[in-house]
Amino acid sequence: MAHLKFHREHAWVALNGDQGMIGISDYAQQQLGEIIYVDLPEIDREIREGEPFCTLESNKVASDVIAPVSGTVLDINGSLDEEPNRINASPYDTGWLVKISLKDQAEGDVLMDQKAYDQYIASK
Repeated sequence: MAHLKFHREHAWVALNGDQGMIGISDYAQQQLGEIIYVDLPEIDREIREGEPFCTLESNKVASDVIAPVSGTVLDINGSLDEEPNRINASPYDTGWLVKISLKDQAEGDVLMDQKAYDQYIASK
């Protein structure tokens, strides 16, 4: 997980050049409980850092996922339609949400690394 960058709203992004893959943190999925439905954005949709881009529903609550970076949706994790609990089982691997083309690669520079994120959630 060393390559992941975390947003204060508990989404992560794995940066790879001008593309990124986005999901939610293990902490976030634990707080939500068992995820039973995922409403993902359309391909080609523009998402903006700090704004909601999809919704996760659990047996506890429905929660918006806040984009950690801005960009255009290239791909969505369609397997979540049938198995939304992949997010619970593997939030950093098979539970990813979307892949995007980054609008501004520098946005990733202000996100937290794993150590800083761990300290952030410990302070809550």
